[in-house]
Amino acid sequence: MASSADAPLGRLSAYGQSVWIDFLSRGSIRGGHMQSLIDDDSVVGATSNPTIFQKAMSEGEAYEEELLALAHETHDANEIFWHLAQRDVSDACDLFRGVWDRTKGRDGYVSIEVDPRLAYETLISFREAMRLRAEIDKPNLLVKIPATKPGLAAIEDAIAKGCSINVTLIFSLQRYAEVAESYVRGLERLVAEGGDPGKVASVASFFVSRIDTEADRRLDELGGHDHLKGRLAIANAKLAYEHYGEVFTGPRWDYLAGKGATPQRVLWASTSTKNPAYRDTLYVDELIGKDTVNTMPEETVVAYQDHGEPAPRLHDGLEEAHALFDQLAQAGVDYDDVTETLEREGVEKFSASFAEAVASLGDRINALATA
Repeated sequence: MASSADAPLGRLSAYGQSVWIDFLSRGSIRGGHMQSLIDDDSVVGATSNPTIFQKAMSEGEAYEEELLALAHETHDANEIFWHLAQRDVSDACDLFRGVWDRTKGRDGYVSIEVDPRLAYETLISFREAMRLRAEIDKPNLLVKIPATKPGLAAIEDAIAKGCSINVTLIFSLQRYAEVAESYVRGLERLVAEGGDPGKVASVASFFVSRIDTEADRRLDELGGHDHLKGRLAIANAKLAYEHYGEVFTGPRWDYLAGKGATPQRVLWASTSTKNPAYRDTLYVDELIGKDTVNTMPEETVVAYQDHGEPAPRLHDGLEEAHALFDQLAQAGVDYDDVTETLEREGVEKFSASFAEAVASLGDRINALATA
């Protein structure tokens, strides 16, 4: 058996991309499974979202004992959800603390998302981010805020207060540019107020596979454009990375870097392949590059360790990537509408998962009370 460094994900990591796992559960944290991902699969961080927590809390008995204790204190299912989620994330931060120390704060992060129903509420999102940071109180915590228009101001304000942020649900190049600008402005405000930007970390979570799913659906409706299918997501990501290189160089950034600031790395999210016609490692193989993160569901980790082909490809095909946008427009695919639709649906999906998780906990609390 190859060592973790010689395995595909170990070789991928050597190119400067960090492997994070898009998965979190109490059983995996306490049962040793998450530690084995760190030891054997080069995993150096973890992300969560309401859908992940909804799934974790609905399966198995890992939460039963604490649920029973909490049910004696409150029947507020929303309050209980946050208590359980924050405990899991806090424990995961402790588990990844060694990675954080070893990498000097580059990796070892665990993410928790603000209530997605607040995605269009700037002030409340900011306050919720600061609450989560204060209550979990771990240096390797990232608080997730969706990259909606109202979310941008909350992101900037949180960065300006020294809160490390995972900006999530980014689909368009325009929105990514706005996210990067919010990060830089937040750091500038932090420095102006005498804060230490070296204590702030951030990633910009750029969603990948859903782009192809939506664009391909529209191409199928238009007909006759099969040669354009399965290409937009990778082109979109490559152009985002190109912009990353422009933002985090030059005099403006050099000033902040001189104060200890670190770039907001691009994180590739939604990297499992939705279309069975595409190879299952597509959105990993094609998006490997220095100073990036790929957060993968576990099935993608397993697949990549089995047959991934790591090589630094993010700078390849930029000319073709730029040209693809014109080709799609000529075919009748409205890129702006694609990305706006995906952002709206992303917020709706996470909001529904959050509501489902809380409702499920409420049912279990009532059952425990009756018993």
